[in-house]
Amino acid sequence: MKTKKEIIEKFKINEKDTGSTYVQIALLTERINHLTEHLKVNKKDNHTRLGLLKMVGQRKNLLNYLKNTNIDSYRELKTKLDIR
Repeated sequence: MKTKKEIIEKFKINEKDTGSTYVQIALLTERINHLTEHLKVNKKDNHTRLGLLKMVGQRKNLLNYLKNTNIDSYRELKTKLDIR
């Protein structure tokens, strides 16, 4: 799992950026991928599954916002993060 600082460095827009839409989506994607691997091993961990579903919904809302405001950035970010 990548560290939070590495992800922020890769996706930030300017020097002080830590909470832009791009950074939030990238951080959520990393956590979603990590939890997906966890759930492959621990199939009965329903508490984690609920948290994962909430994160997926939050990321979906952020992606919809980005798509409505800047479609080119949306497409670029989806290919960078390998999101369907």
